[in-house]
Amino acid sequence: MMAAGTAAKQGLRVLLVEKKERPGKKLAITGKGRCNVTNQCPWEEVITAIPTNGRFLYGALSRFSPEDTMTFFEGLGVPLKTERGNRVFPQSDRAQDIVEALVRFNQNAGVHFLFDTRVSAVLQDGERVRGIRTADGEEYLADKVLIACGGSSYPGTGSNGDGVRLAAKLGHTITPLRPSLVALCMEEQEECAGMQGLSLRNCAIQVQDTTKKRMIYDDFGELLFTHFGLSGPVILSASAHMRDMQAGRYEISINLKPGLSPEQLDLRLQRDLLENKNRDFSNSLGGLLPKKMIPVMIERSGIPSNKKCNQITRTEREQLAAVLRDLRFHVKGFRPIEEAIVTSGGVSVREVNPKTMESKRIQGLYFAGEVLDVDAYTGGFNLQIAFSTGYLAAQRIVEETQ
Repeated sequence: MMAAGTAAKQGLRVLLVEKKERPGKKLAITGKGRCNVTNQCPWEEVITAIPTNGRFLYGALSRFSPEDTMTFFEGLGVPLKTERGNRVFPQSDRAQDIVEALVRFNQNAGVHFLFDTRVSAVLQDGERVRGIRTADGEEYLADKVLIACGGSSYPGTGSNGDGVRLAAKLGHTITPLRPSLVALCMEEQEECAGMQGLSLRNCAIQVQDTTKKRMIYDDFGELLFTHFGLSGPVILSASAHMRDMQAGRYEISINLKPGLSPEQLDLRLQRDLLENKNRDFSNSLGGLLPKKMIPVMIERSGIPSNKKCNQITRTEREQLAAVLRDLRFHVKGFRPIEEAIVTSGGVSVREVNPKTMESKRIQGLYFAGEVLDVDAYTGGFNLQIAFSTGYLAAQRIVEETQ
């Protein structure tokens, strides 16, 4: 929609072919329905948040920056606000406001929409495009074709990998698709299932790559236990750093008390144990931990559940503190790509001109957004990639057409 409206506003006849019954279905569910539109930072900083082929986006982000995105939507009548981490949302907290603004932008520019229509092939004449063919056999001729139909995440919204398949048919190299910004399955699935639904609001995590023997990510925030493993904002962000997933390769350490130094935590444990000195250990942790977590912590600490608190030794207390500061889980793998927020992989950027978004293989063919082999961390960066590449492609198409 960014590309279509931008091109039509400058006088081009534009047909936007949409597989679903209405546009922007995936956009409407982003940010838990709030839509993290962009990140209020210099465009150069966006590149540092893109682990896959960030430099490829230098031209697109410099032409249409986060500041431009904010100006664009506020110009369409959507007031914005900036929250923690420079994340930008509509003031209404309604993603639908962003969708509706884009639709109005397209309608006012004169874009023609074709809904409930799947494109089965991009037509070509030698090394040039000449239009598209739909699944019902209709052909629409055009000198320029832009493929901007996303990755393979949330296929119910229309994002099911069709764009990548169209590109592959045209001879483009495809970097294998994999999930990014996705929940993680854990080796300790049974423990996680016992804590299912438990959300930790203020925990710190560290991710270790055991193959390379180094820490690859650390973060602070909200974490969620599920029946299969771990989810929540800090886990989704961490998943983007796990570039070559293998069972057992990545280890996650959770600090349940990041606000306390080792000395402060020890004093806290001494106080709790003293206040519960005549109670069983298993009945003394209610003030320290959520109820669902207590059985796991008892097991991990190695302290007998029926041991009286006044009998717990200093060594045992240190064992408990160690687990509280370093609760470890081992990653078995990603959840399915259909559940991922973002698809990593896609059309190889080596075959796309970064200054124009045009294919190097076929004249008149362009790409924008998640169909490309670029993906970013959470924080509004992935939507910014979509807006920037869509805008750049449209501007180039206009320049070449007029």
